[in-house]
Amino acid sequence: MPLLEIIRKDMIEASKEGDVDKVNILKLAIASIKNDEIAKGKELSDEDILKVLRKEESKIKESIVQFTEMGRKDLVEKESKQLTVISSYLPIQMSREEIEKTVLKTIKDIHAEGLKSMGVVMSTIMKELNGKADGNTVKEIVQEILSK
Repeated sequence: MPLLEIIRKDMIEASKEGDVDKVNILKLAIASIKNDEIAKGKELSDEDILKVLRKEESKIKESIVQFTEMGRKDLVEKESKQLTVISSYLPIQMSREEIEKTVLKTIKDIHAEGLKSMGVVMSTIMKELNGKADGNTVKEIVQEILSK
């Protein structure tokens, strides 16, 4: 079943259960997906939908940091609930050790040396990992390894 259909089905289930918060969160997710479809002028694949959900996840995490700094526990709680719901549709992220192994293998395979190879290494790795790892973490690890 396509991911968008799973999200819609879960929204209907949450509605039947009376979970208004979850219904609203899923409506926002569906709206983001639809907006991206309109912008691209085509129906999104599951992979594209995961990218949209990753962007939403990133926005929510940024909001949590800002609300925490502002001392707004009520908003942190609301955003945390959103994060939990959105994250449930995303694949589990790789650990730092798994990312390091992938980076080392990629660097060896493409014979990359020094920070001048950063762009090539990053594009190769990000295609390979395909959303299974946080881009900032990958960048950090690649920089560490290439600068040695």
